[in-house]
Amino acid sequence: MNKGIVKFFNESKGFGFIKDANSPKEYFVHSSGLIDRIKENDEVTFDLQEGKKGLNAVNVKLA
Repeated sequence: MNKGIVKFFNESKGFGFIKDANSPKEYFVHSSGLIDRIKENDEVTFDLQEGKKGLNAVNVKLA
C-alpha cells in the first residue's frame, strides 16, 4: 500500500493525479479506481496497477 497526497482531481471529468509521499513520482488516478471520494490535498493510500500509459493509482481511499 502506497501513501500520497491528491495533487489534482477533476470530479466532473473523473480523473486526477496523486503525488507519492516517498518519491517525486506522480500517478494518474481515474474515478473507476476510487474507493472513497477524494479532493485536492487529501491524504490517501493506494495500490498501483499497470495502465495504458504507465502506472495508475487504484483502490484509492482516504488515509
